[in-house]
Amino acid sequence: MYIFSTLGIEPEGRIGSGIAELIAAVLLLIPQVAWAGGLLAMGVMAGAIFSHLTKLGIEVQGDGGQLFFLAIIVFVACAVVVFLRKKQIPILNKFLSK
Repeated sequence: MYIFSTLGIEPEGRIGSGIAELIAAVLLLIPQVAWAGGLLAMGVMAGAIFSHLTKLGIEVQGDGGQLFFLAIIVFVACAVVVFLRKKQIPILNKFLSK
């Protein structure tokens, strides 16, 4: 709650990002739409990383930057999923097939 209060988006931000993370996790478990889960999770993590770099700071409440670095790890892992599943992304295939 501290993070979202600091950002001025408590409770909507906490609930909204939690729902987005849950949807991303479910999508990541379904091979046909894992790319969509990866993109969604990358978006959520990009927001977290941006918040840490701007308003929150890398270290939050003495965590030693753990939340920041975990967000980076999740972002990179999801980028790998998107890269590995790039042939399944409809709009990307549309542009690459021309």
